[in-house]
Amino acid sequence: MVRESAANKMVELERAQNPWMSTEQTQSVGADFSAAQPPSTSHWQLGVAERAFSAAGAAFLSAIIVNPLDVVKTRLQAQAAGVPYSHPLSNVISRMSYFGPSMMFADLRCSPSCTRAGIQGTVSICPPDCFQYKGTLDVFYKIIRQEGFSRLWRGTNAGLALAVPTVGIYLPCYDVFRNQLEEFTARNAPSTTAYVPLVAGSLARSLACATCYPIELARTRMQAFKVIQNGGKPPGVLKTLFGVISHVKTTSNVAALASGIVLLNLMILIVSPLTVQGYRVLWTGMGAQLARDVPFSGICWATLEPLRRKLLGLVGDEASALNILGANFSAAFVAGSLAAAATCPLDVAKTRRQIENDPIRAMKMTTRQTLLEIWRGGGLKGLFTGVGPRVARAGPSVGIVVSFYEVVKYVLHQRYAAS
Repeated sequence: MVRESAANKMVELERAQNPWMSTEQTQSVGADFSAAQPPSTSHWQLGVAERAFSAAGAAFLSAIIVNPLDVVKTRLQAQAAGVPYSHPLSNVISRMSYFGPSMMFADLRCSPSCTRAGIQGTVSICPPDCFQYKGTLDVFYKIIRQEGFSRLWRGTNAGLALAVPTVGIYLPCYDVFRNQLEEFTARNAPSTTAYVPLVAGSLARSLACATCYPIELARTRMQAFKVIQNGGKPPGVLKTLFGVISHVKTTSNVAALASGIVLLNLMILIVSPLTVQGYRVLWTGMGAQLARDVPFSGICWATLEPLRRKLLGLVGDEASALNILGANFSAAFVAGSLAAAATCPLDVAKTRRQIENDPIRAMKMTTRQTLLEIWRGGGLKGLFTGVGPRVARAGPSVGIVVSFYEVVKYVLHQRYAAS
């Protein structure tokens, strides 16, 4: 009787973990459990490699599609934090470094096609509001007009370098944590099973965030600052990280960075005992990142799991790749949007800490102090700066990642079941 009860629990647990499995398949799991024949269940169990592959593909697709909204959100938050978005040649020092000491005059219009510029001597100058962002659509318009359409994908390389390993760690770990915790609570504390997605999501996100945080730091700084160089490419991920480190390095270390090979210098910086402070600064703001991502993940999964199970329950045993895609995307879209809106103040604090250029102040800043500064400076509006593009980005992003991940898992499961 006890074995039969345990088998029924295993059937319910497997149905919850893989809602797209048919009734016959879940019943076979219970039968296998009762017969104590673990090998016969291996045909539907996906390994960590398959899960990581599914997650990496989902992250790649999502990072490319939603990156423009991430750039817009970061620009709005950085402007609220005091980052000046003016013409790079709007002062004498910038013009001299850009053109050389003999070039003292420049066209200071926000774009070549601007008709609002006034003539002052030999210089065409735009009014200040040409360089200020007034909202989501205005950021899109001004980035395209002033910097070019491709700048909406600024930081995509960092986004891909971040998203693929992060999601590759995050979703498989979430699956593992959720499965283990649900199995444990089903047997020992059934009343707490409803909280498993929240706990599993928070643990998995913390692990992924701590592992890949320096790339997140580079991406935020790449998106926040305008970089216009004379005939050169904007700095990439490694150069951006070197720029962060250079603020706390001695002159000799900075010279070594400039003269050596990039990857070799990065390895030297990491292993050198003299660069502990420079190494630590690569994790500047991780407390704010965790303060944002852990609640986001908890809210997201606690909302997503029951919602998608209800949607998949409507399909019953007639599951298909299209049904899996629709149910998971819809549930994830709603859950991601709600979680993004709820955690927007923490995202604003994270951005402000990551773009701080004073390394001493950056190391001393805390999330609580940053939130209080934002509240004193901008009130509730300041805390929710960029909430529009953040929600618009998070909904599709979470929807794409989760639905793609689950569809690939479903396809792999079907292949293994057929073989």
